[in-house]
Amino acid sequence: MLLAHDTEASLTAAVELVNSGEDPDTLLTVEEVDAWYAKHRYTGRRDRDEAELDELRAIRPVLRGLLMADRDTAAAMINDMLAQAQAVPRLLRHDGIDWHIHAVSADEPLVRRVVVETAMAMADLVRGDEMSRLSICADDTCEGVVLDLTRNRSRRFCSTTCANRMAVAAYRARKKA
Repeated sequence: MLLAHDTEASLTAAVELVNSGEDPDTLLTVEEVDAWYAKHRYTGRRDRDEAELDELRAIRPVLRGLLMADRDTAAAMINDMLAQAQAVPRLLRHDGIDWHIHAVSADEPLVRRVVVETAMAMADLVRGDEMSRLSICADDTCEGVVLDLTRNRSRRFCSTTCANRMAVAAYRARKKA
């Protein structure tokens, strides 16, 4: 299944946000939020304060729960998230990005926009029966979320760091044998 650009972008941002809570935590300052916000091309309201940072950190377990849920549970969670936010999907073009969906106003707090955009992206995975695109890192020492957007569904690690660590361990085990 080919996923829309905004679906991929929202899922990628959500996975990175969730994984920022892994050891070591990589979302500790407003400046780190700034970098995440810019990297994932978010637009709209930014409070740029500690409260916003705390709210983003607080939704990581909620987003993890959604990303790791089975299809039926995810559908119920998505419906609840969209209802709570009073989401009204609409197509927009802005900032050089072609038509894509926003479901809440750009004036809403960043956390609400992140939750709604993640829920909308997950709705695409549920509808397309593509939940297998999300998994936990194959490194036994890591609990990071993996978003596999590869054609052959071959991605196993949440990061290059985990993939390299496992490759080195396998190499050392072969050499030892």
